[in-house]
Amino acid sequence: MSQTDTSLLDEVVQWSQETCRQELKSVLPKLTISSQTSCTLKIITDMFLPHIGLSELEDECFSKILPKAVTVFHSMMKEIIDQVGRLSSQNTELCGFLRNILQGMMQIIDALSTCVRHVGSFEEAPDLEAIRSLPTCILKVLRETFQHCKDSEVLYCGRLSLVADLLQGLFKDAYSLQKGLLDLLDRISLDSSASEEEVSHIVTVIHGLLDICSVISNLDIALYASTWKFLIKQSLKYQSLVEEHLHHHDISNSLSDNLLAFFHNCVELAEQIKQAGLQEAIQSPEYKLFQKSAKMCRFFANILVRYIKEFKFFLTKYCSSFHQLYLQIISKFPPSLCAPELPTALSEELKAAALVPMDAFLLQLLPLRPFAEVVLQQDLQLPQCVLLVSIMGQLSCQPEEVMQLWFAGSQFSEETPRLPLFQAVFTSFRRCHVERNVPVLLPGVMLKGQAQVQVTLHQHICVHLCASVAVLPPEYLPVLERCLVDAVLQADTQTALLATDVWCFTARSTLLLPLCYQSFHLGLLLKRMVFFMTPNHQMKLVAQFPPSELENLRVWHHVLLRVLSQDTRHCIQTEILDLTQKVLTNWQNGGYKLGQMDKVNVVLLSLLVVVRGQLSLEEQCVLTAVKIVTQLWSRTSPDQIQTHPVLQFTLQLLLSISAVLVKNIEPQVICQALLCLDAVVAQKCADQLLLAALEFLSSLRKVFVPPDSQSQILPKLSSLFGVFLANRSWLLHQHALKAFSDFAEDTNHEEVVSQSLCEETKTKVVNYLRKTVNAKEDVESRLQRLKQEALVIQQHNEKLENNKENVSNKPAADTVEDTEPCPKKARQETSAEEEYSRYIQTAESALKALQALAEGKANTNAPPPPWLESRLQELQTLITHISTVRHTT
Repeated sequence: MSQTDTSLLDEVVQWSQETCRQELKSVLPKLTISSQTSCTLKIITDMFLPHIGLSELEDECFSKILPKAVTVFHSMMKEIIDQVGRLSSQNTELCGFLRNILQGMMQIIDALSTCVRHVGSFEEAPDLEAIRSLPTCILKVLRETFQHCKDSEVLYCGRLSLVADLLQGLFKDAYSLQKGLLDLLDRISLDSSASEEEVSHIVTVIHGLLDICSVISNLDIALYASTWKFLIKQSLKYQSLVEEHLHHHDISNSLSDNLLAFFHNCVELAEQIKQAGLQEAIQSPEYKLFQKSAKMCRFFANILVRYIKEFKFFLTKYCSSFHQLYLQIISKFPPSLCAPELPTALSEELKAAALVPMDAFLLQLLPLRPFAEVVLQQDLQLPQCVLLVSIMGQLSCQPEEVMQLWFAGSQFSEETPRLPLFQAVFTSFRRCHVERNVPVLLPGVMLKGQAQVQVTLHQHICVHLCASVAVLPPEYLPVLERCLVDAVLQADTQTALLATDVWCFTARSTLLLPLCYQSFHLGLLLKRMVFFMTPNHQMKLVAQFPPSELENLRVWHHVLLRVLSQDTRHCIQTEILDLTQKVLTNWQNGGYKLGQMDKVNVVLLSLLVVVRGQLSLEEQCVLTAVKIVTQLWSRTSPDQIQTHPVLQFTLQLLLSISAVLVKNIEPQVICQALLCLDAVVAQKCADQLLLAALEFLSSLRKVFVPPDSQSQILPKLSSLFGVFLANRSWLLHQHALKAFSDFAEDTNHEEVVSQSLCEETKTKVVNYLRKTVNAKEDVESRLQRLKQEALVIQQHNEKLENNKENVSNKPAADTVEDTEPCPKKARQETSAEEEYSRYIQTAESALKALQALAEGKANTNAPPPPWLESRLQELQTLITHISTVRHTT
């Protein structure tokens, strides 16, 4: 500063306010030119500013001194940063120098506050153009000040105490300056006629405040909240003017980041409180900090919702970020498997702060096509599933175009692909294998007069799907049906069951396909839907698919007859029995050809449906079914069963039918069945066959074996139970325990129970009856096991569906040929060979049982009867005669 400038300043400071007013026009220009120090700025604002009118402020004063003030402030800040490394308590000269700089910075902030107060002293609200330099310059100074205060601990390191009092004063003055500026800006109003320059000024202010927010986030929560609140308020106040100019990505991204930051902080604090056992200590510092963070979490959630509501069509590019935000928040709450276990009270506070606003958040995003596209493309698990259910619950009150966006899916190839909402729900549910098996629990629907309960994921989704279907506009029913068909026909059974539940609620018809797992899933659906048919509709179904025709039996395999009317049930039963007898007669007349066994199995499966599907069978039905079973047991050959899989299925059906009719079956037929089983189970068999065998063995508890047959039946029964109880397969072992326990509870032949058990199996049976758990699996191990199982099941389902695609891609002629018997089958035995094989196996099995009795291996102490030796001699003579006849022929 020149000697002249110094003299002028020395003179001016002696002037009165009246002199300043009189000399304003001549002296102020000189002072503004030389306003390179904080002292000059303070003299101008304290002595001359009060005499400048509102209309002259910008041109005469602010535009000249404020940019220079910012430059001076910046140079002061740079000087501190350059010199602070040498600061120490011994270096008093440098300490005094830096303190003087800080005091000069405080003078500049005080001068700026004086400017704000002067503008605010006018009764009329100023035009933004009339003070355009003031907000921008103040915001620059504030940002540097807050950044310096934020960095002070690192910047001054261990020497902070030497300047701490001035830094506190600096922050306090800046805080007050910002509050004054925001109050002043709040008085200003722009209307639709505002100039481009005015709009630019207000946009600059909003972005300046956003920049300050990035600095003060960890500095002062109250200041941070008030700054954000004003920023959003100004954005909404001038929405129509600024919406095309705002940095929407920066604002929305910052809001989202803040929401997540405070949310994660709440979660961490809640976990710390739990670990420290401070749940009840509501006065603890940790709990107060949790409450403060939860309040900020709710604050940012609410203003984010408000911002999206008002500027949603400028935020379409950022829908992916909003989607991820939603998923991150709900993944930290039950039933998510990665949700932490928090104290109930804290969890409820956190829900109110973060989870509850998510419904409003979601409601604002529903009309946005990019949001629908990103949501309906994703393949995440439980959080995605919960999101989809929430969306589904909010669509009923949306306009037509929003429902079209979500329910219909993408319609044209040029669109970004998106699934129909219902299909997305089923796909997401299918991915939640681990969560379904834990099982995770979600809040159920609260009914009047009943407390809200926790329900499984299946029930939760099913209820919301059905509620959505109940109000679904009719034009979307075809889309729903296609989604239900796809869900029923995919490989995951639990997803097919969910679709079946929804379809039964919808009560609309479907079609049948021949593939195995698809047939099973559609069968579940058909079984449920028939229940809703009236008697007239039931008879129409019979007329449409007559049970008297073999190709229609696939339909009736899945129908539970007891739910039908008496007339319908009698009609179906009669036609199936007649057809079964007809097929068996043709098989017999054709020489019992192996190539006819597929048809035999089809009618046997239908016969099983008949005998199982009624609480009490008609006498004629029982007699006919028993006759059929007796005939088939007489034709069984264990050797052929092992060789031909088709016969294993026949045996499986025979066992299941015999289990139902066991009270009406002759002992010699039961003996034949046990002899056949004894030979078969010694070899490798399908699990389904072994389960049917256990069903049959368990059913024998209902019969009393006559004394003359006990020696043939009971030892074999004990032996078979022993084999099954020793089975290493977990599934078969559990079924064996259940079957044996049921048998032991009701049988009159108690000796079978004791003879079936060895020490090892006896312990397992006792533990089963006592419901003893041998080793309890910890939660983490169980989750890991379920995740591994989920991968195996997913691969299995994909394999099934890939096979389905391969079959569907074949020409029709090839598909028909595949269903015909292979022309190069193993040589079929003649009926005479079958006779020889069957009878020799029966004789062999009977002789082995007799040997066990004679050698005392059948747990009986009774001596052999006197006539045994003579009968054995007769058998020896008979065997010699048969052998002689064979050689002669």
